[in-house]
Amino acid sequence: MKPINTTPDEAVSTPPALSARGVLASLSLSMLLSSLGTSIANVGLPTLAQAFDVSFQAVQWIVLAYLLAITTLIVSVGRLGDLTGRRRLLLAGISVFTVASALCGFAPTLGLLIAARALQGLGAATMMALTLAFVGETVAKAKTGRAMGLLGMMSAIGTALGPSLGGVLIAGLGWRALFLFTVPLGVLALLLAYRYLPTDYPKPTSRRVGFDFTGTLLLALTLAAYALAMTMGRGHFGPLNIALLLAAFVGAGLFILAEAKAVSPLIQLTTLRDPVLSASLAMSALVSTVMMATLVVGPFYLDHALGLDPAQVGLTLSVGPCFAALTGIPAGRLTDRFGAWRTTLAGLIAVALGCLSLALLPQRFGAYGYLAPIVVITVGYALFQTANNTAVMADVHPGQRGVIAGMLNLSRNLGLITGASALGAVFVLASAANDITTAPADAVGSGMRITFAVALVLIITALAIALSNRALAARPPLTENLS
Repeated sequence: MKPINTTPDEAVSTPPALSARGVLASLSLSMLLSSLGTSIANVGLPTLAQAFDVSFQAVQWIVLAYLLAITTLIVSVGRLGDLTGRRRLLLAGISVFTVASALCGFAPTLGLLIAARALQGLGAATMMALTLAFVGETVAKAKTGRAMGLLGMMSAIGTALGPSLGGVLIAGLGWRALFLFTVPLGVLALLLAYRYLPTDYPKPTSRRVGFDFTGTLLLALTLAAYALAMTMGRGHFGPLNIALLLAAFVGAGLFILAEAKAVSPLIQLTTLRDPVLSASLAMSALVSTVMMATLVVGPFYLDHALGLDPAQVGLTLSVGPCFAALTGIPAGRLTDRFGAWRTTLAGLIAVALGCLSLALLPQRFGAYGYLAPIVVITVGYALFQTANNTAVMADVHPGQRGVIAGMLNLSRNLGLITGASALGAVFVLASAANDITTAPADAVGSGMRITFAVALVLIITALAIALSNRALAARPPLTENLS
């Protein structure tokens, strides 16, 4: 790639008058809210089905609408932040999230609630993409890993806190509190961001480029088709799933053609030739696919194979995210000290060891035999995620921070969606049961072991990618000309 000089308008940094702690507080709260929005609604689905007198399949769109909005829009909002200014767009995103949370809380019908959740997902996509982008321009390069670790910790806390907090809110205040609870937090995040985030510096007129509306629309439709193909039918592929998957492949081809001809493309196709970025995106998707298996398989294994009651299942499932949260900041410090490449390898090796343990694990060890490998997997994931994000974002060109952050988040989301469908289907097939909810304990245990054997293959693939890309040890800047 040809390097370009960084112009004064691109060399954005935190003004001395602004508090570094205030910046990190605003970014951390934004990340916490977006991850909390993903997990807090799940626990309320049975209550919402009763409240609106609809089927469980219908209320699942409350979760799906949020995830679809994030998945389809996160790259586009990242690019828009690069072009129009990240501070003002993040402020807009927090505002949209907060207003949408209030609309969710007061929604009189299921249709309006689903629409409000999609709007909330738009705000969350903006918050997820731009918080990572802001790290590069507000944190010293030597401390990038720590900042990424902090954001990873807040994401894990939001994911872990959602189900338990949601249960308390529903029991005490009803389902509307699930969404209204985030309104005052959104206002606080908005005030912190307004106070502490650095001002957007206008770009010279000669450097301004247009927004790629055609590419944005094609990418959104392609991702929506893929996400729906992977989520509809609960892993059982029917004609509709196949049609959506074919539409996604066609859409991907059209998107590539459109980007090749666009004057100001949404994604510079040559950027994907960067070995570090392409490797990081591939590894992120593979590891996220495996992490989703723990969420899909875990509840069935603990309930049907080990015979735990619902309270014990919930407590056991919360252990992994809690360890991931505790590992976030230490993972950042390790990344800053030993480098992204070494920490990435350490994380992947830990995840591989955890998968190997679950693949070989006999049921006689009970819940402890499940918990120990899960702790190893989640700690490894925290190490990997922090190091992988740092490898990409530490030296990314200022004009690309938003779109690259969006691509990192997108790879993670696509991995989660694929894992829920593909590894969920592997679990069902490996259990050799017509109905997994009534399968015998031995069948569920066998299904879990085979599923994590497949997961181990995916992690070995990610390790091979990491080992073949020693460039991760010395990340070259992404300096693609955006004009």
